[in-house]
Amino acid sequence: MNLRLLVVEDDREIRAMMQSSLSVEGFEVQTAVSLSEARAMLQHRTPDVVVLDLGLPDGDGLALVALIRQRHSLPILIVSARHQEAEKIRLLDAGADDYLTKPFHVGELLARIRVAMRHRGTALAPAVTEHRLDGLSIDLAQRSVMLHGRALHLTPTEFKLLARLVRSAGRVVTHRQLLSDVWGPEFTEHTHYLRLYMAQLRAKIEADPAEPRHLLTETGVGYRLATA
Repeated sequence: MNLRLLVVEDDREIRAMMQSSLSVEGFEVQTAVSLSEARAMLQHRTPDVVVLDLGLPDGDGLALVALIRQRHSLPILIVSARHQEAEKIRLLDAGADDYLTKPFHVGELLARIRVAMRHRGTALAPAVTEHRLDGLSIDLAQRSVMLHGRALHLTPTEFKLLARLVRSAGRVVTHRQLLSDVWGPEFTEHTHYLRLYMAQLRAKIEADPAEPRHLLTETGVGYRLATA
């Protein structure tokens, strides 16, 4: 199952950038724009990681750090334009795991998420985001799929399904796992969705969809993206 990550950030562009970049890395990303929205989300479903801005419309992010620490031990990473040392110390003492000053590179954020998770006993390897084989070139970060130099147009669901297979390239991903990660946990019995979209992907990617070279079926189990 993908790790769930809650991004609490009121800046629309930064929020969209983090959601896009973290989704490519395999996180299931939810976003909130205020303390009240974040509190409501936390009551409904506990994430695995929280990435938190401080200057929110209805208060300071420190209040959310305190609330989370009363109930959970999940990693909290602060991203903020505030750079004073005293501010960083205050947040870390309150229970935050790390503090990044804006602007930051998403690669550094990802590295710090991996460190925070590792400290809690969960080792995260950097996600696979590129794949190349026999004229097929996939770059998840750029949302680019090329076949023999020609750009392929995929629907959002087709791309999400292909991206899930790229992140496990060479390994079988079960039907239930694909349905859960692409459509949601409530769709794990809807195998007809998977058959339909896999057929659509093969029609676009494979030279002969009936004899696939890239998107392989593991009978009765799931699908695998070929790596050789």
